[in-house]
Amino acid sequence: MTRLYNDPAAFADEATDGFVAANERWVRRVHGGVARATTSPDGTVAVVIGGGSGHYPAFGGLVGHGLAAGAAMGNLFASPSAQQVAAVCRAAEHGGGVLLSYGNYAGDVLNFDAAARTLEDEGIPVRTVRVTDDVVSAPAGAEADRRGIAGDLCVFKVAGAAAEQGRPLDDVTAVAARANDRTRSFGVAFSGCSLPGAEEPLFEVPEGRMAIGMGIHGERGIDETDVPSADGLAALLVERLLDEVPAGVTVEGARVVPVLNGLGSVKYEELFVVYGSVQRRLRDAGVAIVEPEVGELVTSFDMAGVSLTLFWLDDELEELWSAPADTPAFRKGGAVPQERVAEDVVAADEEGIVIGPASDDSRAAAGRIAAGISAVRAVLDDHADELGRIDQVAGDGDHGIGMQRGSHAADTAAADALARGAGAGTLLRVAGDAWSDRAGGTSGAIWGAALEALGRVVGDDARPTSATVADAVRAATEAVLAFGAVPGDKTTVDALVPFDEELRRRLEAGDALGAAWRTAVDAARRAADASADLLPRKGRARTHAEQAVGTPDPGAVSFALVVETLAATIDEEGTGA
Repeated sequence: MTRLYNDPAAFADEATDGFVAANERWVRRVHGGVARATTSPDGTVAVVIGGGSGHYPAFGGLVGHGLAAGAAMGNLFASPSAQQVAAVCRAAEHGGGVLLSYGNYAGDVLNFDAAARTLEDEGIPVRTVRVTDDVVSAPAGAEADRRGIAGDLCVFKVAGAAAEQGRPLDDVTAVAARANDRTRSFGVAFSGCSLPGAEEPLFEVPEGRMAIGMGIHGERGIDETDVPSADGLAALLVERLLDEVPAGVTVEGARVVPVLNGLGSVKYEELFVVYGSVQRRLRDAGVAIVEPEVGELVTSFDMAGVSLTLFWLDDELEELWSAPADTPAFRKGGAVPQERVAEDVVAADEEGIVIGPASDDSRAAAGRIAAGISAVRAVLDDHADELGRIDQVAGDGDHGIGMQRGSHAADTAAADALARGAGAGTLLRVAGDAWSDRAGGTSGAIWGAALEALGRVVGDDARPTSATVADAVRAATEAVLAFGAVPGDKTTVDALVPFDEELRRRLEAGDALGAAWRTAVDAARRAADASADLLPRKGRARTHAEQAVGTPDPGAVSFALVVETLAATIDEEGTGA
């Protein structure tokens, strides 16, 4: 378990602050994460990596010369928000464009892609390489659906070395993509991990047993076996990865970088015992070993587990893997002298949403909306543990704390906007921006997009009518559907779409808004409950689909909770608040 913390909700921020304080030679704190404390030549591509906190040395520990220019770091096991990613990119960019690279998880994809669109609109060229090395998370032939685990390091290192050579953005992207194509990983665990303040681990492995194919966010394994000897584990890891080598690679005579990664509480001495057997088996297979790595490189808090990555080289990839690097947690070759960033250089200021003029009626509606957001915050506080428990069944257990963080930030931002005279539309957009920024993850992206769409339709000019509310809810639904999920995927959408459809149906039948809203809430609640029967087809739960059957989707459950809470703020006379 995680023993040393203050407020669990502040753990990620405090850990980042402490990390920066201990590593000022390499990194500086910026909004959303860290960036290099040293300069780079104008025109250098900025390789910006990132993901949730809880994986040190990924991601902040890999920022420095020869590796990443910056790292966007979300809450524990939750992706950084789009705002955080964009802010880190602005702080790290030197005129050569940005390569975003990160593990292939739904929340990261949503938020990094949104940040890329924002940066492109600002004139900053952006490319993306998602890491997809975990062989158990999707079958051969569906590599693009795989998640990223310890193979992150290989892709990041090659991309960083290419950028350091002054290569243009498309060249850096191409070599990073090739590194990803030639990287395969496989992992096991002997016990689960526990988030700060949690009384139970995210999953448990029976004494004397080993989970096979688990992820790095507390996701359960796909199989289980007795704990083998060190030689037995090495045989399992090597044989599985030699069963699937990248296209065009012949094992006999190939060059490979083995990365034996400890996931949090396996001792280095144990790793070395296993690695000795790994190397013998690879050499027996005719493989040439090149500059291996053994240690904690991509962790999962206190999980007792091990993964093996094989990075299959060509001449160019070997040169880039062997190039110098100097970061807090990863170094190769001799240190290269670097000039420090000037003391007055800080991350670009975040302008936020401007509070413009609004009608008195719209400001009055904004007051009711702010009260509704406060009520939502209280309800999510009460249900955070239960939402986390539901999410833990097939996910990583962070949905409750993510919804908590998002609603707290939205409540604070809405209260501030209201005090500054915001109308209803602006207040909703401000709240959505804050929710997305603070919550991160998939839920943060979804609720941020939904609130932004609501605010865009509601506007600041008039008191929202029933028709306006219906149109706003439809816009929010379309914004969420744009992320790719459809009804039946076992996501928030399974409750959102029935709510939207029933609300419009009842309003068109002549019901008052309050009555229509409550009928729609009933539809959302039934749909959320019915999601227990579905197999997940999106997100982290997809890998463990069968385990999720019998448990409702946490996103659908929390959506039903939110709209049920908001029913009390809906005016029965036909106006929305």
